[in-house]
Amino acid sequence: MIGKGKSISHTGAAMSYGWNQEKNAEIIYSQHITGENPKEITREFQMVQAQNCRCENNTLSFVLSPTIEDGKTLSKEQLGEITQKFIKQMELQDRQAVAFVHRDKDHVHIHAYVNRIGFDGQAYKDNYIGKRSQYAAEEVAKDMGLTTVREVQQEKQQAMQRVREEIKAIHKEVMQKYKPKDFEHYIKQMGQKDIKVIPSINKSNKLQGFRFEYKGYNLKGSEVHRSMSGGKLAIELSKNSGKELFQKKGKEIGVKLMGKVLELSGNMAVKVAKNITKRTIKKAIDIGIGI
Repeated sequence: MIGKGKSISHTGAAMSYGWNQEKNAEIIYSQHITGENPKEITREFQMVQAQNCRCENNTLSFVLSPTIEDGKTLSKEQLGEITQKFIKQMELQDRQAVAFVHRDKDHVHIHAYVNRIGFDGQAYKDNYIGKRSQYAAEEVAKDMGLTTVREVQQEKQQAMQRVREEIKAIHKEVMQKYKPKDFEHYIKQMGQKDIKVIPSINKSNKLQGFRFEYKGYNLKGSEVHRSMSGGKLAIELSKNSGKELFQKKGKEIGVKLMGKVLELSGNMAVKVAKNITKRTIKKAIDIGIGI
């Protein structure tokens, strides 16, 4: 479950949004209020807020979002319990509050509004309220056996790692089996394995690398693996084609791609130039010319 929080000044508008019937909204929690609609609840908030005219952002707005799977099974009563526990965790149980559930999308979520001004006229300290909301939601999720933010992050990281490994394995297979001699051949073979390879062209119209689109993920080559950065991919392809992969474009190094010769960006060009120099020196030594 994810928790977000901030201080706002537009109490009436926020209440109306929470009450929005187009989002199948209904009240799931309230404390220290008697109003039955946004206008009445806002008026009650304002009566207490009048004790502290210096505080402009005098209402606290929270959004609590269980995971999609958790949200499918949570009843109105359980959503109310989540809100009650969250408000207690934030130490706001002595203030006016109301919460609505929105079910307009698959992702069920809660909008809670709490009066920042207490009955004693004191304003609740909202320092780091965003971080504190995250922590409170995490604690409530643990207490109620719901999926926490950390668990969601871990699942995303694990899924991302699996995708990286799959892309890298397919890249390795393509390089070993088909030995592509240029980028276009490489892109075609990767496409046949359901991986879309997208050239990254910078503002100077220079090729600076590639992105790999697969199973809903879009990653830079270096994010997949350091061996798949633009420069290293170019060097690896050049082993199959020799110098034919690279072409001169003015004084710069270019490659044929998308029906034209694209100049390499600075980093790619430097890596490729170093590799060409190294291979030239090695070839000279191998045939006995020496340096």
